[in-house]
Amino acid sequence: MTYATAKDGTRLHYEEAGSGTPVIFIHEFAGDHRSWEPQMRFFARTFRCIAYSARGFPPSDIPQDGARYSQAHARDDVIAVLDHLKIERAHVVGLSMGGFAALHVGITHPQRARSLVIAGCGYGAEPDKKEKFQAECEAAAVSFESNWSETAKKYALGPTRVQFQNKDPRGWAEFSNQLQDHSPRGQALTMRGVQMKRPSLYELTDAMKKIDLPTLIVTGDEDDPCLEPALLMKRNIRTSGLVVLPYSGHTINIEEPEAFNRALLEFLVKVDEGRPHVRDPRSAAAGILGFKK
Repeated sequence: MTYATAKDGTRLHYEEAGSGTPVIFIHEFAGDHRSWEPQMRFFARTFRCIAYSARGFPPSDIPQDGARYSQAHARDDVIAVLDHLKIERAHVVGLSMGGFAALHVGITHPQRARSLVIAGCGYGAEPDKKEKFQAECEAAAVSFESNWSETAKKYALGPTRVQFQNKDPRGWAEFSNQLQDHSPRGQALTMRGVQMKRPSLYELTDAMKKIDLPTLIVTGDEDDPCLEPALLMKRNIRTSGLVVLPYSGHTINIEEPEAFNRALLEFLVKVDEGRPHVRDPRSAAAGILGFKK
């Protein structure tokens, strides 16, 4: 197996395929490096593709110290993989937990990204629901540690994942089985250290306004916790575009791989051709028709 080493010595398993402009894929909480297989197979035809498992997700290391899990660690682990592969800049693509990491790379290490793709991002973002979200995170972590098998089954059937099960029972079963392979301890540590303590998107709006990297925001229209956050990011990242996939839940890259790949390919080609999008400030003016009474 191939590993990159993070600043604190944590080994991060990665796989790569293809050649060309680098694209790094960052998985969600219920996934791992295998979650990007539909993208690895498709984009490796024209890009150098890298997918890795986050710390706490086998076969990457599972540090036992909770202090080694945080949003900052998740962000910096992206850079560690790029450094190991001697990649100066890459398209940074993340889903959910990985979407938060991609956003933070854009905020803190913009020089390392050619572009950002932030998909399914926003869980726990609403300021007035922060305490409720943190309580749910702690309850989930306790459940992971006490009865992982049953909890993993329940997690795979969340309200934003049943769409995947209904459309593609076989694909969903593969996702659910891969989730069972995860480490209960790693899941609990990640839930407490990364998910539970990360800053809300609503606390990052000033930082978003400074992003000038080409950015694509993607969400499913039935992924309710991520719809408003997607609009929030669209309104604050002036170089961003927004794609909403219809009849879709949270795990959009494997639930709707063709639609996801099509949107991502169009975006990456546009970026690599040097055709950036910056929102015309006139389009953000108040009013509807542009006339004043």
